[in-house]
Amino acid sequence: MIEEPYRWVEAIANRREYIEAQLAPGSPIAALGYHDGILFLTVGRTRQKLFEIYDRIAMGAIGHPGDIERLRMAAIELASTEGFTRSAADVSLRRLVHYSLSPVMKSAFEQVYGPPFLARMLFAEVGERAEKDLFLRVEYDGEIATNGATYAQARRDFAVLSGTRQSGELMEAFLKTQHVPDASFEATLNSALDAWSIGHMSLQASDANQLPERDDVLKYRQDQLADSGIEAALLERDAKRAIRYRSLSDTELRPLIND
Repeated sequence: MIEEPYRWVEAIANRREYIEAQLAPGSPIAALGYHDGILFLTVGRTRQKLFEIYDRIAMGAIGHPGDIERLRMAAIELASTEGFTRSAADVSLRRLVHYSLSPVMKSAFEQVYGPPFLARMLFAEVGERAEKDLFLRVEYDGEIATNGATYAQARRDFAVLSGTRQSGELMEAFLKTQHVPDASFEATLNSALDAWSIGHMSLQASDANQLPERDDVLKYRQDQLADSGIEAALLERDAKRAIRYRSLSDTELRPLIND
């Protein structure tokens, strides 16, 4: 009996190591607030990573396609039920994540005899003003990270998602110094592409622990975009529209990219 808790802790540690290894190759996602809303962006070749959840809420995810789809459908169902039983204005990202998705993911992770969710998710909810924008990152074990101000950090107008902690930290370090919350869409697009490039470069070089040179980032970005597509979506701040989510095509974004 005495050994049981230790076996559980060991099983949890092994499970965490396995999940981290499975998520490590995932293409990074950047979500940046700007004057007219929130831009979600990633780069890839095949599978969709950005999704609409509800009127003002969007999601980006990396991980196993089946688990991502299960979690996406659960989020949509929860939001739709809330909107139907109350009102669309009552649908809150904070409530959706804190009281529904996070507990489910935590329970699945800790039940060592059942399968965990192989997924890491980034949510955003656009506000009436930029300072009301909300970003929430949800880990496979139910842990939540937010852009809100805490004792340890100031409020952020961006959020990132990547396959490794190191990659995400480099993306955040870049955006802390380069992202301007009131920037134009074109400037925000290029900042998001640079952040993605830095995160993806880090995934290819496991020993990367500092930001690369600007010229290296631009060259890497050009090389990747030569045979990969841009996947992007907007959460628009226009209060005249109920549904704020809008997908952006690769072709309409290419002319706005700085060389």
